[in-house]
Amino acid sequence: MERYITVPLTAETAASLQAGDYIYLTGTIYTARDAAHKRMYEALERGEKLPFDMKDNVIYYMGPSPAREGRPIGSAGPTTASRMDKYAPALLDLGLRGMIGKGKRRQTVKDAIMRNSAVYFAAVGGAGALLSHSIIASEVIAYEDLGTEAIRKLEVKDFPVIVVMDAEGNDLYETAARQHRRDYAEG
Repeated sequence: MERYITVPLTAETAASLQAGDYIYLTGTIYTARDAAHKRMYEALERGEKLPFDMKDNVIYYMGPSPAREGRPIGSAGPTTASRMDKYAPALLDLGLRGMIGKGKRRQTVKDAIMRNSAVYFAAVGGAGALLSHSIIASEVIAYEDLGTEAIRKLEVKDFPVIVVMDAEGNDLYETAARQHRRDYAEG
């Protein structure tokens, strides 16, 4: 199914998405990669406030290249999501509703997604230049010293993603692997 969705993402909307759905996001999302996740996790351990409210928000695992003249951002392709798996459950438990990256996730993340009616989206790796055209504004809001890994607030319009893991625990990567094995066996 193909759907156009406005973010922030409500629990009801996230719960209605199914693995394999093609989604176009419009609204505000945030970027954070490894170093920013580590800092947020450490801030939580110290009881400090995070740079933005997780409730119903979406984090894109991305570190952009420098913006070309006249553009808000450079190439903006996804980072491998599993690098954030250590931190994701805590953020999901704070109300994070969605994550965008590429690649499989650990069971602990899958459990937290189901527990919190959240969703994991995949953006197409290697298509960062194309994806950047859906980003209409970019502003560093925290950890500027991290350079490309700083937390950014992005305004997106029709940002293309695929639901890889839905709130019921359906995992497109697992489904595709099972189908591949069946096709290979039937040969």
